[in-house]
Amino acid sequence: MSLHDDAVLVLKGYAPGDAHGDQAELRQAYLDHLARHDDGMWKACGAGHLTASALVIDPERGKVLLTLHRKLRMWLQMGGHCEPQDVGLEAAALREATEESGITGLTLLPGGPVRLDRHPIPSPCNWHLDVQYAALAPAGAAERISEESLELRWFGYEDVPGVADTSVVRLLEATRSRL
Repeated sequence: MSLHDDAVLVLKGYAPGDAHGDQAELRQAYLDHLARHDDGMWKACGAGHLTASALVIDPERGKVLLTLHRKLRMWLQMGGHCEPQDVGLEAAALREATEESGITGLTLLPGGPVRLDRHPIPSPCNWHLDVQYAALAPAGAAERISEESLELRWFGYEDVPGVADTSVVRLLEATRSRL
């Protein structure tokens, strides 16, 4: 199965909590995008492309690990572009979270994606259609900064709204509702 096919299956199976709200609309927009663009998973697609991300969370400590993104200079969850070796969106999200956090042994929160988020990105990407997961950090996890980050830092749940944008805040809220 191709990554494109996997994304279609994941999105068809995504059951947002707001069946008639923005998540349902985004789900349909993502499916429409993939139906129109065979290359809709890849950075080369000028109309935008799907990305995969994961919020690294330590529920026992009530903390999330955010990265100060090198290019965007914003505190964000781990994530990015899908790569040809990714067998699916879950694999892409877990790979990105592991690479950017340096933490081995991450596991995705069961139940598939937590949220969808579409946001403009500087050219040539134009649009990211992000499929957002949550990754649980193992006990005693030690982060290690990657070349894509200026900094990594653990934040208490209550501190996230003060440092991150609303997309990250909504992802944290949705994640916490599933714990």
